[in-house]
Order: sequence, then structure tokens, then C-alpha cells
Amino acid sequence: MEPKKRVGIWVRVSADRQVEDESPEHHEMRGRYYAQSKGWEVVEVYRLDALSGKSIVDYPQTKQMVRDIESGRIDALIFSRLARLARNTKELLEFAEFFKKQDADLISLSENIDTSTPAGRLFYTMIAAMATWEREEIAERVAASVPIRAKMGKPLGGAASFGYKWEGRELVIDEKEAPVRKLLYEIFRSVKRKKATATELNNRGYRTRGGAKFTDTTVERLIKDSTAKGVRRANYTRSTGEGKKWVIKDQKDWILIPCPAIVSAELWDECNAILEAQHKKRTKPGPRTVYLLAGYVTCDCGQKMYVYHSNPTYRCKKCNTRIMASDIDEIYHTQLKSFLLTETDLSSYMRQSDSLIEEKELLLGSVRNEVVGLRKKINEYVELRVNKELTPERFKEVYDPLEERLAQVEKQLPELEAEIDFLKIQHLSSDTVLREAKDLYERWPELPFEEKRTIVELITDQILIGKQDITIKLSYLPHTPSLQNAGKGQRNFRGSLMPSA
Repeated sequence: MEPKKRVGIWVRVSADRQVEDESPEHHEMRGRYYAQSKGWEVVEVYRLDALSGKSIVDYPQTKQMVRDIESGRIDALIFSRLARLARNTKELLEFAEFFKKQDADLISLSENIDTSTPAGRLFYTMIAAMATWEREEIAERVAASVPIRAKMGKPLGGAASFGYKWEGRELVIDEKEAPVRKLLYEIFRSVKRKKATATELNNRGYRTRGGAKFTDTTVERLIKDSTAKGVRRANYTRSTGEGKKWVIKDQKDWILIPCPAIVSAELWDECNAILEAQHKKRTKPGPRTVYLLAGYVTCDCGQKMYVYHSNPTYRCKKCNTRIMASDIDEIYHTQLKSFLLTETDLSSYMRQSDSLIEEKELLLGSVRNEVVGLRKKINEYVELRVNKELTPERFKEVYDPLEERLAQVEKQLPELEAEIDFLKIQHLSSDTVLREAKDLYERWPELPFEEKRTIVELITDQILIGKQDITIKLSYLPHTPSLQNAGKGQRNFRGSLMPSA
């Protein structure tokens, strides 16, 4: 009679197998039934759900199993087949040697292997080699099938991009996330800053799919993802090894698949052009900006003016025009007040914007009602004709004008909807800037340098230094019929400059 053993059951099933008939529970019960039939006591079950068998030595469950063998808590390990224990031949042989030294047994149910016998050990070695070969064959088949599956538009694993979801094997727009994804592009186009875009989204209460706050990294990744403009990329990355980073494949290997678009191609291109320009600036960094208006101060001769030495003075190398950095900073701050909207201007703009959106929505509702009415009339006439209550001549006389009118009215629907989308997004983007600009003049002295510099980059066109006066050109204001020029233009400041040397 076979002596009673204290055994452990090893259960490792890869992620793809878990959705098939080989569930972890299936393997565990198989081991328990086998132990029961042998009269063995099961003292531990080692579960490694959805973990790779390429290398198992560093898994916590493996270390626990080794400790249990060494302490004598178990003296045998049951598993369904060798490939479930490990696929690495070297590790399998090391396990066999370890179990032999500890006078413990390995029991593979499918292969019926007992490593305590010479024949079993020889067979074990051969099967282990086959397991490694099988794994490599599967990996090659999977790699070869990826481009084919991608061309067919089938999912290749991984979650859908933010704003989308998988319904079966089809990528469709997620009605909850898509408006946020669209708004992200609109905000970024307006503020041209990843961190500012993330902050604005977070301030409005939006969060990522996982419930986390948006970051500049998330914003950049979503902006670059071409899925939003209706082009999903597949087969464009590859792994450099387990636990290692993924790298971008050569573009010739990419598979581009049409999908529903969230934003227009023009908006996507515009945002990515902004990102690309910013990256180019970072790849060739110049000296760190330490002066607020650096890069915007220009001599009236056309040359840029910079601070060249420790003396904080902007100088034109061509005609030697100079101005103290502190002086032009103070003048800039003073002139901000006349360029920013007053509370009255802000309220007026918001009222006009809300009113315009409301008018368009009322018009859209009217057009939709008209479509419903026309379709109803057409159906009524069709029913009359089917019942032969109308002659063919009379039917054609009343039907053709209605059909023509319906086509004309239906054509207005997408145009109106697009116009309302544009107005709402413009309203939200404008509201963000206006709320910040409203008290900018008063808060200016307390703002951190980095925040001041960001604002300068957003609203400044040029600061022109002449012989007798200074021209400051600022331009930022949402484009509305009555206010589009209220905060744009230039102001001249007349005062003494530093004499030319």
C-alpha cells in the first residue's frame, strides 16, 4: 500500500486559458481528487493565477513551496502537467534535483511522471524540453498572427483608449468618456500647456477611467493617440522581454484601422503640431529663462533684444538700444490692466455666449420637430397609397414635394449640431481663460515666476522698444461679434530709455 503523503497542489493557468475550460478551480479539483484517490493529505494549494511560466523562481508562491519542502510540511507536489509547473527546461531540471535532494516527489498527472525513478527522470527531461519548444512555437504563432488580426480589425488585447470601449470585437465610442476626451483637445488648443489642461480638467471634476486625476503625461498620451481622429494604430509596439519596456516598431509594420472619430482631423493635427513644436524646443534647450519677457522684447530696428551679461538690461546688438529689465516688467504689468476685461465686459460676454447657444438649440429643436412632422406626413400618404385611397398621380403630386423638403431639412441637422458643439466648447474654453484673467492684474505681483511666464507666452505678441516709446502688443480674447477687438491691439508707452552707448 502506498504510504500516505502530505502533498501540495500547484495551480498555474495563463490568462488566456482562464477564459477557456482550464480554470484554476478545474486544476485544483483535479489535484484534490487524485490525492483523495491515493489517500494523501492536501495541506497547501499554490495558486499562480494568470502568471507566466517562462520563469517562476521569483514568484512568492514558488518561494513558499520551496520553504514547505525544506521544512517537511509537504513531501510531494501535484500538478496537472509539466507546462503548468514551468516552461523553462533549466528550472524544471533544477526543481527535479531539488526535490530529489529533499526526498520529495513531483507528480505530473497528464504525463504520469514519478521523478524518483531513473525512467521517470529521463522522461521528465524529454518532456521538459518539449514544453520549452511548445512555448516558443506558440510565441511564434502568436507573433505571426498579430498583424493578420490587426488588419482584420480584431482586438489585440489591452483596454480601449479613453473615450472608447470594446463591444464584442468592435471598438465603439463611450458616450460617457468621449465628451471629456474632446474637451481635453479643446482646452489644450486654447492654453497650449499639458499641465494647465490637466489642471483644468481636474478642477471641473473630471477623472481618468481609473478614477485618478489627469496629469500632463496622461494629457500628452491622449493627444498623441490617433484613435481620437478616427485612426486606430495596431501592431505598432513590441515587448523587449518580460518585465522590460515596450518599444515602437518601424512604421512599415503598423496597421492603421478606421474607427469612429471623437474630434476632427484638423483639431487633432493642430494639437499635435503644438506638442511637436514644444518637443523640438526641449531637444535643443537654450539658456534657462530668468527674465520674464525674454524672447518678446524687440528693437524697432527688427532685432531681438536680450540680457547678455549679469547686468539685467535688454540690449540690441545692432543699434545698442537698451532698457532695464525691471522697468519693462513694471510697464508690462501696468499695461495689463487696460487689456483685460472688466467685470462688466465679462458678464456681457457670458450673456451673449449663453444667448447665442440658446438660440441655436431652439432652432435645432424646431428643425427636429419639422423632420418628425414631415416623416409623419410622408408615412400617412404612403399608407393612403397602399390602401389605394390615392391615385398614383395624386400620390406623386403630394409625395415628391414632401420628400424634397425632408431632404433639405435633414441636411440642416448635422450642421446645426456641429455649430452648437463648437459654440459650447468655445464657451467653456473662453470661460477658463476669462475667469483667470479677471483678477490677473491684482494678483500679478504675488504670482510665481513660472506662472507669470506662462501667461506672458499665452497673451503676448511683441514688445517693441523704440527710441522714444514702447509698444506692447497683446492679443488674447475669445472671438465674439461685439468683443473680439475689445482686448486686442497695442498700447504705446512714452518715456525715457537708457541712452545708447
